[in-house]
Amino acid sequence: MHRLGAEFRPAYIFPTNSFVQGANRSGRPIDLALSGHLRYGWQYRPGSRLDRLFGGVYQGVGLAYFDFGTPDELGNPVALYLYQGARIARLGRRLSLDYEWNLGLSFGWKPYDAQRNPDNRMMGSKINAYIGIDCFLRWHVLRDVDITAGVALNHFSNGNTKYPNAGLNSIGLKTGIVCLFGRTEAENAPQRLRIPFPRHMSYDLTLFGSWRRKGIAVDDRQIASPEAYAVAGFNFAAMYNFGYKFRAGLSLDGVYDRSANITLRDQIVPIDGSPELITDNPGFARQAALGLSARGEFVMPYFSVGLGLGVNVLHRGGDMKGFYQMLTLKIAATRSSYVHIGYSLRNFHQPNFLMLGIGYRFNNRYPRLR
Repeated sequence: MHRLGAEFRPAYIFPTNSFVQGANRSGRPIDLALSGHLRYGWQYRPGSRLDRLFGGVYQGVGLAYFDFGTPDELGNPVALYLYQGARIARLGRRLSLDYEWNLGLSFGWKPYDAQRNPDNRMMGSKINAYIGIDCFLRWHVLRDVDITAGVALNHFSNGNTKYPNAGLNSIGLKTGIVCLFGRTEAENAPQRLRIPFPRHMSYDLTLFGSWRRKGIAVDDRQIASPEAYAVAGFNFAAMYNFGYKFRAGLSLDGVYDRSANITLRDQIVPIDGSPELITDNPGFARQAALGLSARGEFVMPYFSVGLGLGVNVLHRGGDMKGFYQMLTLKIAATRSSYVHIGYSLRNFHQPNFLMLGIGYRFNNRYPRLR
């Protein structure tokens, strides 16, 4: 069953950095974001086994236009994104509480430039990741029409691939209309469905790589590193599959981050001058680490969304010391292989690096449902 929809989303921008707080050309806070969304999606036919098992799950592609009120400094970016949603709870015959996630890229930002855009120390790249999480009510007003209204959280950043990368975060309202083609009243049939699931262990091997920029402390300032640094790693996760929608376990995580523990080279600095941004590389041993993390994955058709909390247990200190957190998306390529998109944080607040890769699931006994 196919879906066409449109949404309008006004949002409040969190004042998380000086630029949106008022250190911009206008001298006023940037606290309002407006966006319009056009979306195409598809879902299993209401009342079918897969529809009932996964709570009316749907997925698709969205296109959005954003206005932050400062086109000269931020631009008016356009986002292209994947989305997936499903029902959390049925509140009535025609009313339900739903969730949705959005993940994609936004284009057309006006990034920081020392000469042309010096105040925008928030965004350093023309292309940024777009992440959204929504919770909303869906009202089945007509057989082929739904109205939606709820709350949306949005995040924009470049995953440390460019500097600066303060990011933009917002919370707001969303309201929309969805037209569904081919829906029948079968959606109102009993929704509970019990299909036996073979609980089992599976093993995910993921290989990833990316690149990142880093800020180097110079005279109490953070200056962009002179180059982009490579990142590479692996995850080997032993996961217990509890049912159709959830798996959890432990992962062995290895990473090599060529930006870790770099230092500014000792040099003679002229009076009233600044040092050149020449860095010294401490070597592989201080830029590699091995960690252990607890993982949980929410499993749906096509996509698995995961969270991880870990700590490096073998390392040489510095940037490799401390806790790390991961948000991941696995996109099914075949029955047991997947494309991996992830983002790592350090100590719950410091942006770390992107994790772009591929993976394979061993001992995959997940039932074939189609």
